[in-house]
Amino acid sequence: MTRTAGQAHRHFSQTMPEPGLVRVAYLTNVYPKISHSFIRNEILALERLDFSVTRLTIRQSADIFYDATDQDEQDNTITLLDGHIVTMLWSALSRMVRRPRAFARALGVTRSTFLHGAKGLVRCTAYFLEACRLADRMERAGIRHVHVHFGTNPATVARIASRLGPLSYSLTMHGPDEFDAPEQLQICEKVADARFVIAISAFGRSQIMRWSAPQDWRKVAIVRCGSDPLFMHHVTPITDNGLHGNTLICVARLSPQKGIALLIAAAAIVAQTHDFHLNIVGDGPMREELEAQIAASDLEEIVTLCGWRDPQSVWREMLGARALVLPSFAEGLPVVIMEALALGRPVIATSISGIPELVDRETGWIIPAGSVTALADAMIAVLETPTEQLRAMGDVGRERVRAGHDIDDNVADLADLLRPLA
Repeated sequence: MTRTAGQAHRHFSQTMPEPGLVRVAYLTNVYPKISHSFIRNEILALERLDFSVTRLTIRQSADIFYDATDQDEQDNTITLLDGHIVTMLWSALSRMVRRPRAFARALGVTRSTFLHGAKGLVRCTAYFLEACRLADRMERAGIRHVHVHFGTNPATVARIASRLGPLSYSLTMHGPDEFDAPEQLQICEKVADARFVIAISAFGRSQIMRWSAPQDWRKVAIVRCGSDPLFMHHVTPITDNGLHGNTLICVARLSPQKGIALLIAAAAIVAQTHDFHLNIVGDGPMREELEAQIAASDLEEIVTLCGWRDPQSVWREMLGARALVLPSFAEGLPVVIMEALALGRPVIATSISGIPELVDRETGWIIPAGSVTALADAMIAVLETPTEQLRAMGDVGRERVRAGHDIDDNVADLADLLRPLA
């Protein structure tokens, strides 16, 4: 369902649902976001199932989008923190007058999020104002349920909003952020108040169960992330050309948890004995630091920081590589692994979180996180493995992704959970 930005804002003024459509809202901290394309793909898959999804974001994205679909999503997304503080204060005041008991209940939940100091006070005040804004938007649109991605601050906002009126929420937890600070983020309380909770892997489900009450475990379901249809349903035949070359690819945000500095250190080891090239697709806060590391290691002719690319360019880059390398220190279950396997490319990845549910000796190399030696050894193994063996690993990976990570199949399970709540 295509809408202009103006239509998106008018969408909130409607009080009656469009006939035949299941109306829900989606809330994230920042949407759209290049590194969160899986949320966009999930929303679009729901709309193919006759859902009308209102996109809500707490903050506007600062990303520069290379994909026209992301640009459309930005036009169709409503920002809660839109800069109008008077509007937000009026929203809270009017709710206090109209529904004083609900207002008091929401304040109680908000107070429970307070940690300490002035920053803590500002943060929980912002949560409350955002929740009032969310509740107003949903009520005016006639939407009763919001699905939240990530158990961090957007889940806090949705939980407070659920106390302000007859609204409910559900959430998808990805990790690792939720599981790094579960008590501070009140994961147990968020699970208790949610109508259902989605984990993206068996490991993720175990961590949600670890930090929630046993009576709430029945709410936790696994709905695996799906690969972008571009990678799953190929318009053109997959080529083996990259398997014959000596290029490796990493697709990741340039942030500490992705382990890119370790990858560059491993590349320096591999370069001592092997001729190869490493393309790192992505951008982020560590870019300058990584550029300096590449220069200091004399790897400018070997390692290329490519920046972000649109999905079609990533597709081409992957087909031109022997394997994907992802040396992360912390993860959920990266969609880029699914994309590489869907294209028949083996994967080097670390044995953390949900990754071993997809990558093993049949589909690639699984290595301990943080070991530069193990990473370099795996990269050398990829360069020395015969093409036929790489192709066989890719074939296994492709079938595994098709069986477990088809976006439309998996979102159908999510849709079954959402329909009764809309």
